[in-house]
Amino acid sequence: MKRRKILISALLAYLIFMSACVYIVVPEGLEKPVVDKDAASKVWVAVANKVEQTGAGDLRIELTIRNDTGDWSVMEAAPGQPATLKAGGTTTACDTVFVGTGEHRLAPGFQMRGYSTGKNTDPVVQPLFVECKGASAEAGATLSIDYVSYGGILDYYDPTANELKGTLEISLDEIAADLSYPIASDIESLIQDSTVEIIALSDNVITLQDTQRTDTGLQFTWQNYNPTKFALKTHIGIPPVIGSDGIIYGVAEILDMPEVPITPAAGNVQWTTEIVVPQDVSGLYILLSVESKKPRTYVNYAVDITDK
Repeated sequence: MKRRKILISALLAYLIFMSACVYIVVPEGLEKPVVDKDAASKVWVAVANKVEQTGAGDLRIELTIRNDTGDWSVMEAAPGQPATLKAGGTTTACDTVFVGTGEHRLAPGFQMRGYSTGKNTDPVVQPLFVECKGASAEAGATLSIDYVSYGGILDYYDPTANELKGTLEISLDEIAADLSYPIASDIESLIQDSTVEIIALSDNVITLQDTQRTDTGLQFTWQNYNPTKFALKTHIGIPPVIGSDGIIYGVAEILDMPEVPITPAAGNVQWTTEIVVPQDVSGLYILLSVESKKPRTYVNYAVDITDK
């Protein structure tokens, strides 16, 4: 009798389990693979700004790169790989390649032609260019550059997430000398007003309180409001800017390294950051990365300071 009860109980459990299985709903989006039909077009592109022979007899090609990936992205030429010049039936490996965003994430639809390097206190501008030793450009010449990029939210625990590899294909017959920087194409809701309140880690609120021109560049005054019961920090690094000349000013640094004061519970704190920017550069946007969602994870914002 006892054995019969055990068998009946087991049978009932099995029937309940099978009934439950019948009504399992597959989460939306998992029923079948979703194919992004536009994925092939979500890439980085480049154009030549100038093509000339150097005094040493080499071919120098100055470039502008544009972020057409549809998301914030950091990009660089594939490390250790030369560019390839095809001209007049000859293929040349070009070992001098300075192409990338200088370790900064660039907003989608933005384009650039150089970045600051060295130290934030004494930076130098690195233009984007390729040099091909002993080569020359004939009609129909093309330049190919393999690249790698990483898009979306920056997670310092997984910095190589959302990897994209591709090849920049550049016609040297087409020289783009009159480009407008930094915006190549408008992205809806991308640009933020300078008065925007940005929600950061633990529901803290970051605001830009003031922007001042200095003798060497720009000084930003930031404020953090902490609504929690615990004192904490919110990191934004030293935010760079990009302006009408297509150069990113501000050397890339680890975003949680610059000193930021602790914000008391239910209180505010202010601090300043500074970058070196030539006085004649206008049309500026801040490329702001704010620690959000979880520690050492950063969300990006393009903040309009074109009136400065």
